Amino acid sequence: MDLRPPTHFVSPRARLLWAVEGVIGTVVLIVALVLWTVFGDLGMPWTLLGVVVILLVFVGGVLLTPFARYRIHRWEVTDDAVYTQRGWLTIEQRIAPISRVQTVDTERGALARLFGLSTVTVTTASAKGELKIEGLDRAVAEDIVRDLTVVTAASDGDAT
Repeated sequence: MDLRPPTHFVSPRARLLWAVEGVIGTVVLIVALVLWTVFGDLGMPWTLLGVVVILLVFVGGVLLTPFARYRIHRWEVTDDAVYTQRGWLTIEQRIAPISRVQTVDTERGALARLFGLSTVTVTTASAKGELKIEGLDRAVAEDIVRDLTVVTAASDGDAT
């Protein structure tokens, strides 16, 4: 097992999913600001500050974060280990030996399903917890789950 970055990027559609999530967050902030301005008698300086904050959230969450996350989030599954890399401000690289894998799960949220994406979660016998691979094409996620099931079943380890 080498300590190295994983080789595979997540699906390019993950950028669009993350941007849409950023838009949703921005819309929630806009609605909150409008309600607070109308019903809370918010003065002009506070309204302008709210607009500036919303613009910063929009630029960060919609225009910058999806592209940074795409460049950083990576994954790889070999016969020996599962490699993941994720994060944005703090980049986390994790390696889980196949002998330590306990369960493999797939998750598809409502937005992810719209974009044909899935998240694979690999639970290990580790105090650090699970490894998540977000933004995978659904078919790729299904292949990972199938391959990990086969490889871990053939492993001599007891996942402890």
